Amino acid sequence: MKAKRISLDALLTALALTIFTVELQIPSIVPIPGVKLGLANIITIFAIFLLGPVDAAYILLARIFLGGLLSGRVAALIYSFSGGVLCYAVMQILHRIVTEKQIWVCSVIGAIAHNTGQIAAAIFVTGTWTVVSYLPVLMVSGICAGACTGLAAQLVVRRSRNLLARRKQGGPFT
Repeated sequence: MKAKRISLDALLTALALTIFTVELQIPSIVPIPGVKLGLANIITIFAIFLLGPVDAAYILLARIFLGGLLSGRVAALIYSFSGGVLCYAVMQILHRIVTEKQIWVCSVIGAIAHNTGQIAAAIFVTGTWTVVSYLPVLMVSGICAGACTGLAAQLVVRRSRNLLARRKQGGPFT
């Protein structure tokens, strides 16, 4: 079982990295640093709701670290890490409270936490509070992106549960 779990985590990490890399090629709608769709978070949410906290943490941390290295954005690792870890912590708490029909809400609140973590890192790095002026725009974009990625993750989680249930019953995967 352990080898299957490690293989699944590696596969999901590769998928998250692929989504992250493709998303880097999409031009930003708003010329403000930190504003992006965050589509790779679909995989993180999927892992939180279907695999558990340890697997989700491994996948998230590997994606953040490898994404920073592969994209050449090593300096941005502190922002990704602080935002990702805060988002992960909030979503771990919320996942115990929300139903499967409310995964999108968990994602929206997680996106807000992610942006808050990024701003906290920016305050730490720059040594100034003026970066807080980015927060309103980041919050609006985070709410919109969080809702979209959350709805996508909600669909993936629901479909995956259906596939797993059919597999246990001996039925086809279609």
